[in-house]
Amino acid sequence: MWTKQKRKSIRGYFIMPLLTAAFLSYFGYHAYHGEFGLYARMQLEEQKAELIRQLADIEAERKALDARVALLRDGSIEKDMLDEQARRALNLSHTDELTIIVPRGGRSN
Repeated sequence: MWTKQKRKSIRGYFIMPLLTAAFLSYFGYHAYHGEFGLYARMQLEEQKAELIRQLADIEAERKALDARVALLRDGSIEKDMLDEQARRALNLSHTDELTIIVPRGGRSN
């Protein structure tokens, strides 16, 4: 009976390390760039910071509006505020007054 002896090829030694490297590369790429990866987390943190800044701006604007509304509330209407609102609504001014027109984008009502 004849037996065939085979020498191990050098290619056999590289198959498992190559498969391991491919496996780690695949999961490493998706750990960074995937939907829940590190890069997506950084983008969410930036978006969170931007939304917090917007919230602070809106809260400041709301406080300013609340302060203006408080001047018109409770029967304690200030004469200057009432005069300003009436002149703006009726588009009136006295002859001895100077009218300065400010664009709406720069100042709230």
